[in-house]
Amino acid sequence: MNQFDTVQLISLLGFLVLAVGALAGQRLQWKKGLVMALTWAGLFVLVFLFVDLVRS
Repeated sequence: MNQFDTVQLISLLGFLVLAVGALAGQRLQWKKGLVMALTWAGLFVLVFLFVDLVRS
């Protein structure tokens, strides 16, 4: 992992925090909020893996 991968990972985690904060602002039920947060996390992981695959 080089310095650019680290920056990319930190930015993806920051985007995830923003998404979770937006969901918390909607005052959803815990179960629905957790499902949506896990969906977002899965999407970010898929994008990260896709970008890593394309760059290799």
